[in-house]
Amino acid sequence: MLLSTVVVVLAGFVTIISDMFLRGMMWGGGSRDSDNKAGGVLMIIGIVFIILSPIFATLIRLAISRKREFLADASGALLTRYPEGLASALEKISGHSAPMKKASNATAHLFISNPFGAKKSGLSKLFMTHPPAEDRIKILRNLK
Repeated sequence: MLLSTVVVVLAGFVTIISDMFLRGMMWGGGSRDSDNKAGGVLMIIGIVFIILSPIFATLIRLAISRKREFLADASGALLTRYPEGLASALEKISGHSAPMKKASNATAHLFISNPFGAKKSGLSKLFMTHPPAEDRIKILRNLK
């Protein structure tokens, strides 16, 4: 809960700053002279913040989801005291790499493994709700 609260505050802070830049420039911020370059620069910064803030908020949310999967694996290994069994079960679950027919982004975080099939590229890992199963299995097998 604490981590989620901090993330929400940081994402909200970026959004508020971008909103302040845009509102300040549109409604009376700075002088009305045509040679006011600082106002234009601040307007561009505000627009960049407005475009990037939802992207960063999504990336943070997905990173937290991936970290929570690792925490769930560690908690399961602590509870059962048998991390090899959990690694084996995860290996069987992730062995089926075909994407599900009715998976959606809204429910992807509820699945045990990635419902969209295995994606291996570096950039696609940023947008995954689950860490790669190979990484999870490797960490579980290193717990002893």
